[in-house]
Amino acid sequence: MFTFVQSLFSAGRSPFVRSCAINLLERRTVHCTRCLWKLDIPMEKNSAAEEIEESMDQAYSAQQRDTILHMLNTVSERQLKRVKVLQGGMSAQIIQYREAHGPFLDLDTLSKVADVKHIKKLCDSMLSNTASSRERGQTAKFIKPDISMHRLQTVESIVSIVFGLKKIAWAHVDRNMTVKDWQQHEWLRFMKGKQQPEVYLEDVSSAVSKLPEADIYIMEKPAISFQSTTLFPVMLHLHTVEAMLYAMLNPCFTADQDHRVFSMARNIVGKHFDIMVGESKTSGVNIVQRLVDEAVTREQPRIYFTQDIIQQYKHKFQSRGQNRNEEMCDALLQAVTFYELATSRILHPE
Repeated sequence: MFTFVQSLFSAGRSPFVRSCAINLLERRTVHCTRCLWKLDIPMEKNSAAEEIEESMDQAYSAQQRDTILHMLNTVSERQLKRVKVLQGGMSAQIIQYREAHGPFLDLDTLSKVADVKHIKKLCDSMLSNTASSRERGQTAKFIKPDISMHRLQTVESIVSIVFGLKKIAWAHVDRNMTVKDWQQHEWLRFMKGKQQPEVYLEDVSSAVSKLPEADIYIMEKPAISFQSTTLFPVMLHLHTVEAMLYAMLNPCFTADQDHRVFSMARNIVGKHFDIMVGESKTSGVNIVQRLVDEAVTREQPRIYFTQDIIQQYKHKFQSRGQNRNEEMCDALLQAVTFYELATSRILHPE
């Protein structure tokens, strides 16, 4: 017995074993219960079992794995940077890898990305919000009519529209959360005398002609209750404008049956930014002011503005004697809400 063990130990020291089988052997301690001696000898590893143990794909359920891979293969670099551990150049490395080699087919492929070191920590961070996925699933149906997951994934830019009795405002925002256009238009004759059909046509057409081109248009749903009879004329006016915008911004709907215009309830925005008082959304002007300040002072702001938009903001919002431009603020917050809820729905589908 002792001679056999010695031969095994000697084999472990031989140049042949060191050069050809070093990766398949590990040191194990052999005990003799009768003679009370022990000896470390090289033993073969259970390589198949360890490969399974080390595989990242085996560490997560199929749904979790699909969620992580979907994020790695679809979201932009700016969106990746919002993941807690993807700071520095890691997000850029992931984008460069998938552009050079195609989509990630499994989680183990992350080991080939130069700057990604702690793969398990990265994957866990991507799944950090799964505990609240049910809540996100409930807020996923935030626009009407329903919009498909595929449509959400292909949207490159939106125009968010908010209108009232005197103004219509819009914010043109792309999927990288950059504000490309942010304006308002005053209704010319709505509040002067009777609201004749031709007046609606002229004023709404004038506003639509100024709207930027986008993949989809999101409108704030009029929030006035049908039960408030004293406000019936106001409610009728708002719903008339809403219907006309639906028709004018959907010129090809009869042919292709594809919606380009959707509505979002005002309270969805209020709850998303936590500016609700009771059951009603309050002013979002202060929120917008903070978003603009962060865009200037932070490296990774929540939303980006072009320089000319910043100058426009200072002129419209910070000059004395100007009104608070509530419609413009609401249009911007509605755009941010759409993208953030849409991203939540893509990453955590029902």
